[in-house]
Amino acid sequence: MIVRVVLLLLFLAVLAAMPWIGSDTVIQFGINTLLLATLAQGWNMIGGFTGYPSFGNSVFYGLGTYGTAIAMSKYGLPFPVGLACGAGLGVVCAVVVGLPILRLRGPYFAIATLGLSAVMAAIVSNLNIAGNNIGLILPMFRGDALFYELALGVLVLATLTVFWLSKSRFGAGLVAIRENEDAAAVMGINATLYKVCALAMSAFFSALVGGIHAYWITFIDPSSAFDASLNVKMVIMAVFGGPGTVFGPIVGTFILSAISEVLASSVSTVASLFFGIVIVLAVVFMPKGLVDLVGGFRRSGARYFIENMRRYRI
Repeated sequence: MIVRVVLLLLFLAVLAAMPWIGSDTVIQFGINTLLLATLAQGWNMIGGFTGYPSFGNSVFYGLGTYGTAIAMSKYGLPFPVGLACGAGLGVVCAVVVGLPILRLRGPYFAIATLGLSAVMAAIVSNLNIAGNNIGLILPMFRGDALFYELALGVLVLATLTVFWLSKSRFGAGLVAIRENEDAAAVMGINATLYKVCALAMSAFFSALVGGIHAYWITFIDPSSAFDASLNVKMVIMAVFGGPGTVFGPIVGTFILSAISEVLASSVSTVASLFFGIVIVLAVVFMPKGLVDLVGGFRRSGARYFIENMRRYRI
């Protein structure tokens, strides 16, 4: 246990030192990867622990971008205040939207959340305060090192939250809902309250990422802020690494981001197909992700893949 903690701290120290030892390209890649990892951890809170396949986290990301951008460009507020406004907007939306749609289950919930991005993009496109279809320009700030450290800090906070979920009574309640929601209700768990709280936590970190990214790139518009493909990426990375685990989404994000970056720099058409192929292979051969694969392969070797295929009737 102590060895694992020491190795984890060393890895964190190397990540924190990257702005001073890496090139500009590495730092920019690091910012994108850390923000994606935080999005994957945010999705993990609702999708991994609760078992609700949310495709609406890109809405909270978009609200975080617009909340931060409007506060800074329209009202001249400093970045920390704008970031707090964006995060608050995302949480409020999660509570308001979560109360009705979290009563749906399975594919009905997934479909309901999938339509939220298009609806929200259409709403924002008709708001003068949000710049309509044109978008908003934020104040320019040149400081990739600062954004890198900020992205790393948010990822650490999200991971600590997931670790708390894995050890807390609240997290155990979410897992009970994931395994059998009706049985959890019989045990006295307020399923609706638990699910709304999980969605609000997920929305908080998604909105934070949106606000940080908006200030980093200094320009947003509805199509980029509410991009449904971003939600697909966070789901794939969390599922590939291991949903419902503490470090699975981080591992999945780091590996897939690195491979995708290499493919995008060499053969762009292959990169566009990469995520689709990955999710098919992950669902077929390791539905519980890389974290489960390591332990399962250590116990039973190649039989691990056969057992998964039989268990899920593939």
